[in-house]
Amino acid sequence: MTNLLRMILGVCLLGSVACKSGTNASAAPPPPPAAPPADVTSAPVGAPIVAELTAPPFVPAPITRDKPAKVIVNLEVQEKELPISDGVRYTFWTFGGTVPGSFIRVRQGDIVEFHLQNHPSNKMPHNIDLHAVTGPGGGAASSFTAPGHESQFSFRALNPGLYVYHCATAPVPMHVANGMYGLILVEPPGGLPKVDKEYYVMQGDFYTVGKYREKGLQPFDMQKGIDENPTYVVFNGSEGALVGDKAITAKVGEKVRIYFGVGGPNTTSSFHVIGEIFDRVYTEGGVHAQEQVQTTMVPAGGSTIVDFTVNVPGTYILVDHSLFRAFNKGAVGMLKVEGAEDKVVYSGKEVDSVYLSDKAGPGVGTTVAEATASAEAGTLTLEQQVAAGQALFAGTCSTCHQPDGKGLPPTFPPLVSSSYIAATSMDALIGGVLNGLSGPINVNGVDYNGVMPPMSYLADDDLANMMTYVFNTMGNKKGKVSKADVARIRATTPRPPGAAH
Repeated sequence: MTNLLRMILGVCLLGSVACKSGTNASAAPPPPPAAPPADVTSAPVGAPIVAELTAPPFVPAPITRDKPAKVIVNLEVQEKELPISDGVRYTFWTFGGTVPGSFIRVRQGDIVEFHLQNHPSNKMPHNIDLHAVTGPGGGAASSFTAPGHESQFSFRALNPGLYVYHCATAPVPMHVANGMYGLILVEPPGGLPKVDKEYYVMQGDFYTVGKYREKGLQPFDMQKGIDENPTYVVFNGSEGALVGDKAITAKVGEKVRIYFGVGGPNTTSSFHVIGEIFDRVYTEGGVHAQEQVQTTMVPAGGSTIVDFTVNVPGTYILVDHSLFRAFNKGAVGMLKVEGAEDKVVYSGKEVDSVYLSDKAGPGVGTTVAEATASAEAGTLTLEQQVAAGQALFAGTCSTCHQPDGKGLPPTFPPLVSSSYIAATSMDALIGGVLNGLSGPINVNGVDYNGVMPPMSYLADDDLANMMTYVFNTMGNKKGKVSKADVARIRATTPRPPGAAH
């Protein structure tokens, strides 16, 4: 080895030793784990407390006691048929009769005595895995419960935070996909910062044999679940859970807190409130907050706490910002805020109906449900179809053709007293709505050259009702369109792989 090579190697070795020495000398030793507050590991104080459990979107009152307690939680599993969309029913498996399950609120250090009851009318065994439990299975192995039975186990709530709970009975994904999830909040001593309103929202993905908004009782589709191809992605168990008169509310100047979780079983949420910025986001349900956040990612089986102040009135839209989930699978909710306007903060104008789709109009669920029930009974009238179609028209056809049907020249033709509707065959009109139209057409003596996208993703009866509404109002006299008419045209239309249904 040459002298030069020896020198180079020596310098490298010395440098390496120096770097290691310098790193070790300058780096502080890792801090020891933070000790929990003294009272967190102390014995419970006072008589046992029966926990207040609340159905979504509400939460129990904040905990004001300054010592751990023994808290008794009684939670019953109920398998029940509930609406998942307008005119669509689904058999949910629930904790406490709702999706998500009842909200549980305890204090760090509490001893929780958990009672899980499985209603005698249920058909399946169930259990519960609480992510707030420190121990194998999170309580699942201790809570396997057959119909008509009850299980009991206890745990100490060691860690503060917002945690998911869910059923963990095989097949686990199927139980979760049927709605078996909820949230448990473990408050730190002293509680969270005070806010004016608190709400409970969870997102879940559901897998039905029928397509989106196909009416009637829909069974679970295991293969769609395996393929991670949800029919619905919704807040609080249904499309209608947080819209219209079920919207959450606040007043101008109030600070709002949303405890948000994702039950899954598959999808992650890009949670966003349109028109608001989160003052604080407790990422993944932990105790440290990020500030000034627009959209926060929440994994399946995870949670977050978001705080924000509402400064101007109006309707704020909750969405999963993976937007096809919001507008084509149902992940839309509303926060309605009342109070004085502040033109400096925002110049005004109520939320555009494009964000609400058909939820923009009043009475959507009622009129669609009535039409569905009458169709199932064979008594559907023209008047019921028109009413349901009018409700569905808002935010769908009205986005381009306008709520009054007068269109927007020179791109979107009018539907009012339309010469095109009068001169075109019914089958061609249905085909145009199903498959889309492009290129120039003449309506009422005016040339229009635009593109109407295909609406084949909508259910047959919804399309029939919307067309019946247009064809029998706005100065048109075209006649009635049936679900069977739409299905017939759909079946005769070839579509490439991957196209809408």
